[in-house]
Amino acid sequence: MSQATTKPADDRLIVAIDVPNVIQGLELVQTLGPSVSFYKIGLGMLTGGGLALANELKQEHGKRIFLDMKFFDIGATVEAAVRGIAQFDLDFLTVHGDPHVVRAAKEGAAGSDLKILAVTVLTSLDREDLDNSLYKDGAIPDLVTERAGRAFDAGADGVIASPNEAALIRALPESDGRLIVTPGVRPAGADKGDQKRIATPAQAIRDGADHIVVGRPVHRAKDPRAAAAAIVQEINSAQASRSQ
Repeated sequence: MSQATTKPADDRLIVAIDVPNVIQGLELVQTLGPSVSFYKIGLGMLTGGGLALANELKQEHGKRIFLDMKFFDIGATVEAAVRGIAQFDLDFLTVHGDPHVVRAAKEGAAGSDLKILAVTVLTSLDREDLDNSLYKDGAIPDLVTERAGRAFDAGADGVIASPNEAALIRALPESDGRLIVTPGVRPAGADKGDQKRIATPAQAIRDGADHIVVGRPVHRAKDPRAAAAAIVQEINSAQASRSQ
């Protein structure tokens, strides 16, 4: 009799471990099992042992890790911080998309496989929020696309943007060979939470995203593994197919 084989997880789905501490983070990973291969650990987990969890998941469980730190500081500080992170053999790291920050991060990551992803405009912000933060005038899709282009010119391996802007960024000549990672992804009918610029998993992939980030719709589900499986099924459906 032939042994059953386990289908590899689809690493286009990145599950955000938005829980208070390492213990709950490990419980979530154990619950999801082999169905998820890529995890995001952000600032909310940092004081709860997030970096230790990232290393454990990478080295002991063979998971891919997206460390979402959104670094923003003077160049020397960003370069030093990224150089420290690069020694841990993680996969993705976010910095703010300002060109001087991106260039410094790339210097810090030199010699490693760490991918530097530039944040464009946070998916929890709308035009009113940008006005309150003294951003320049303009429609958000235009601002996101401009920031993405400048980040690519500065050497970013990819960008973070809402799925609403994925198609515009993918159309940029500079995006060739670069990654687009989209948070703000919600399955149909899911609670929006604090996200304002959202789309379904299928739409995000269809519009050019390489990876989608999903947190609460998975870890708050009654059956997290089933929720993750449903998302993977959707991103492999005909609805997610990109037009040629």
